[in-house]
Amino acid sequence: MSDVPEQDHAAASFAQGLALIQQLGGVERPAVLDLFESIGEGAFGEQCVGFIYGDVYHRPGLPLPDRQLATVAALIALGYAGSQLQFHAKAALNVGCTRRQLVETAIQISSFAGFPATLNALGELKTVFATLPAEQPPTGAAADVPWAGIEDRYERGLAAMKAVDGDAGEKVARALEDIAPDLARYIVEFTFGEIYTRPHLTLRLREIVTIAACVALGTATPQLKVHLHATLNVGGTEKEIVETILHLAFYCGFPAALNAIAAAREVFAQR
Repeated sequence: MSDVPEQDHAAASFAQGLALIQQLGGVERPAVLDLFESIGEGAFGEQCVGFIYGDVYHRPGLPLPDRQLATVAALIALGYAGSQLQFHAKAALNVGCTRRQLVETAIQISSFAGFPATLNALGELKTVFATLPAEQPPTGAAADVPWAGIEDRYERGLAAMKAVDGDAGEKVARALEDIAPDLARYIVEFTFGEIYTRPHLTLRLREIVTIAACVALGTATPQLKVHLHATLNVGGTEKEIVETILHLAFYCGFPAALNAIAAAREVFAQR
């Protein structure tokens, strides 16, 4: 049990949370505090800032930029939090993420949350980018990837799916052959052949944001398990997965996080 009095701990957490939310939002006075005060719940607002931004955001195991991309992905999948999406998109930029990573996150989510969610998110991102100075286009050499040089989209998709999912992806595709073989082909060609092979997001980050989307959706437990395996396949760790899910409890709700943790426990046991 901590020797720090509860009141002192709360004050320290709030101070730490306030400093972080100022960094994320780029303003001295976070609007969320004014919102809570306007309805007579200023104390609860301070508790939220202290707990979420003062404690949870400072947990080890998941870098701050990754937390912000996971938050953005979850908000895209939820589909009803445009103002919060704008805030966290700006926050992601303020902690070192790039505009291209934000756009790629929205595109990655299209196969999981649907194109309307992605289109709405791109509209929110466009609004954010319009308020900022122009950004230099990204540069850098192409990554050494298993699908490099494969022109055929289906074969390229198979190579990407194998790198990410191992045998699990092929099992999903085979399971669809008797009822919707074209859907299996679309998954291979589009999701893996076109989206997963795009630059600017590592496979590990693609899986982190995909986990976030699946947690937010709350109805995709089988797919969540596949992508928990995939995260480990591409270099993610169990700690990063747990921290991602725990982080999302405050954006998607505790029931969604509890269900995702149960899925993670099952996947870790299988590994």
